[in-house]
Amino acid sequence: MTTSLAIADNDAPPRVRPVFSAATWKEIAHLVTNLPEAILGFVYAVVMVFTAGGLSVTAIGLPLLAVGLFLSRQLGRLERARARLLLGVRVEEPTPIPGPRRSGGFFPWLWTSIKDPVGWRTVLYQLIRLPWGVLTFTVVLTGLFVLWPVLPYVVRLLANADRAMVRGLLSPSDDLERRIAELESDRGVVVDTAAADLRRIERDLHDGAQARLVALAMGLGLAKEKLLEDPEGAAAMVDEAHGEVKLALQELRDLARGIHPAVLTDRGLDAALSSVAARCVVPVKVVVDLPSGQEARPAEAIEGIAYFVVSELLQNVSKHAGPGARGATVEVWRAGARLMLRVSDDGRGGADTSSGGTGLAGLAERLDAVDGVLVVDSPEGEGTVVTAELPWRDRGPGRG
Repeated sequence: MTTSLAIADNDAPPRVRPVFSAATWKEIAHLVTNLPEAILGFVYAVVMVFTAGGLSVTAIGLPLLAVGLFLSRQLGRLERARARLLLGVRVEEPTPIPGPRRSGGFFPWLWTSIKDPVGWRTVLYQLIRLPWGVLTFTVVLTGLFVLWPVLPYVVRLLANADRAMVRGLLSPSDDLERRIAELESDRGVVVDTAAADLRRIERDLHDGAQARLVALAMGLGLAKEKLLEDPEGAAAMVDEAHGEVKLALQELRDLARGIHPAVLTDRGLDAALSSVAARCVVPVKVVVDLPSGQEARPAEAIEGIAYFVVSELLQNVSKHAGPGARGATVEVWRAGARLMLRVSDDGRGGADTSSGGTGLAGLAERLDAVDGVLVVDSPEGEGTVVTAELPWRDRGPGRG
């Protein structure tokens, strides 16, 4: 008995035996209770569909249909629980439909509820179950008296048909459910990335330019006090303040470049990546094969992500390529509906997306949030090649 239950928990029926095991009795219970469940579901589905259909010409028809499909989902949940308990079928619960507030209003929620594929498949399940419930109830009840020797085989055949119906009609919409889960995960990554960027900008302003400007204001105040008593000392303090101003401006320019560089907005990826490459500690060759013209450029968000991906990868080259690295190459091109990036170097290799120090894991998450892909090929001692793919989205007209 223990073996049968363990196999059922793994979503596979136990091997048929001519004796009545616990799994067989569970299947018999499921087949016998099909009839009352089928009558309830059939009556509900027919009344709901015809009532909502008849009232569809009125203002309450479509909302009534949406509520009816929601209740059909609940009947489907009970049926999945029954199949899980008696047949060992493990079917994931569908993602709930968001309420009117999260859907953006009543009418978007109404439209989403009416076209809900899970609800309609549950209605279809309830409609076809009545003749099936009559069949299984009659066969099993009769078999308990006249088909006793072969009843386990008959029960298994009917139970497997039940399993197929549950999986086929009461399972979530696989592609849709997977896509919803991916989007929810990606939304979390985007929110976390934006929060981290804001914290970085705040920290850079507080520790860098803000502290320097405070010191500058104090220095100018002291120079003002000494202007009449010690002109030469005041002049020296003003010269020092002038140097602080230059440093503060440089820090602000670097910070602005980290947010969104002006050269990227004005001249595109070619010039912006060339500017990044010039700051790398090893010589970098930049090859950008993209159409010219503002309207031929990718969307601003995609272009910005491409810039920061290459910038981060070149920083990794500077930090981790090692003293033996002689150069690196940045290649950018368009392949159909994808923007392709490749950054390669001849350093020591060994980079890995699971390595906490390289930042590659964060880049992979950022790309995944926009349906991008990051591939790392970095054999130890043979250099590193990182290829990134981004979806190409055209830039709207008039956008610089």
